[in-house]
Amino acid sequence: MSDISVQDNTEKHRYDIFDGDAHAGLSVYKDLDGGQRIFFHTKVFDEFGGKGLAGILTRAALGATVADGRRIVPVCPYVVKWVEGHDDFADSVDAATQEHIDAVKHG
Repeated sequence: MSDISVQDNTEKHRYDIFDGDAHAGLSVYKDLDGGQRIFFHTKVFDEFGGKGLAGILTRAALGATVADGRRIVPVCPYVVKWVEGHDDFADSVDAATQEHIDAVKHG
């Protein structure tokens, strides 16, 4: 595995993961008033699959979210499953409600 890095692309409201210089995947979010960040789509591109990049991306994105003082709202099925297996984020996670899902659907 090359040099792996994760960057917050605030203009596009997503975290990007890179394998060297190659864009390998993303985790898209929406910030809400009140300090919540909804994660609603995570994708590692096919050619980078099998390297554990989705987990690296998710840990970095959620860690940065908590460091910024925000609460995590997982809507993306991958992020939902990931936080269930990582108790270190349990105190920073809010369960998704219909209001959260609607906020993502309606921009």
